[in-house]
Amino acid sequence: MSGHSKWATTKHKKAAADAKRSTLFSKLARQITVAAKAGGDPNPDNNAQLAAAVERAKAQSMPKDRIKTAIDKAFGAGKDASSYETVIYEGYGPCGVAVYCETLTDNRNRTAADVRAAFTHHGGNLGTSGSVAFQFERIGEIVIEKIIKGEGKKDPDRENIVDEEELEMAVLEAGGNDYEDAGEEWIVKTDASDLMAVKKALEAQGIEVKGAELTMEPTTPQAVTVDEARKVMRLVDKLEDLEDVQDVYHTMDMTDEIIEALDE
Repeated sequence: MSGHSKWATTKHKKAAADAKRSTLFSKLARQITVAAKAGGDPNPDNNAQLAAAVERAKAQSMPKDRIKTAIDKAFGAGKDASSYETVIYEGYGPCGVAVYCETLTDNRNRTAADVRAAFTHHGGNLGTSGSVAFQFERIGEIVIEKIIKGEGKKDPDRENIVDEEELEMAVLEAGGNDYEDAGEEWIVKTDASDLMAVKKALEAQGIEVKGAELTMEPTTPQAVTVDEARKVMRLVDKLEDLEDVQDVYHTMDMTDEIIEALDE
């Protein structure tokens, strides 16, 4: 059941390290507003999509008042009413790597022009709906921070589950599908519909969860060279910088060698 992949690790680290805080919070607020409106209920306990969006925001240390404001906006009126819609853009980046881009926008024309320009200027081609979606699978990911007793920790007595056999049993009991050793974290994978149920089941076993979110995982990762990876990441970075873009996924196989080269 155990596995080792750095794809999810790279995504999580990038979200924390590269995103400007104000821009990140704006994107998270949109996700919360749309999720609350789509589920028709401002209570995360009764709205699984909203619960996942709130968990993601909490993992990025988004203030509680901003989360509440985003939820309230979903049920506002007039100028306070939400008008965002989800639009998916699909295409191929350099070297034929599939790229799947999720946006929340209140202006389709603006967003389409921005996304198309990013693809064009970075060696990619924007495709039609469904052109690359089949190469991805929607899943849930739960992040469990490894906390090991030792010097250098703010609280040396704090301890979380770190034994892999214990983790495997806990994940099986909670209904998770798989897990990855991501260095300083465990990444537990679930079916998209089971994300919050598995999270609660893990917490009931005394496991401290750092974050939980829905994501897209490539079904068949594509091998690339370091130079090819750099070209694709220029496109991904440009797309992620766009205000309307929420998440960008690609099919590159992120090996240790490539991750190290990109981190340099």
